[in-house]
Amino acid sequence: MEAINLVNIGFGNIVNFNKVVSIINPDSSPAKRMVQRAKEAERVIDATQGRKTKALIIMENGQLVLSALQPETLAGRAKGDSNRKEAIDE
Repeated sequence: MEAINLVNIGFGNIVNFNKVVSIINPDSSPAKRMVQRAKEAERVIDATQGRKTKALIIMENGQLVLSALQPETLAGRAKGDSNRKEAIDE
């Protein structure tokens, strides 16, 4: 049994990174279409607290999690880097 890898994605929101397929930048047109389609299908979890979306976290089950942290910050947290720079003061 694999250990659960819980990672803070900002503002006290936590994701199990064992279930993450990819973390992408939301600025491309295909990413924007992906978010729109997921919203229509009610598969979006918005964890931005009203801030600008800076990362899309794609989960195994097809859900999208929107985060206000940079993809690099999230990847660093998933790896457990202790010398990372926080993108947003919490």
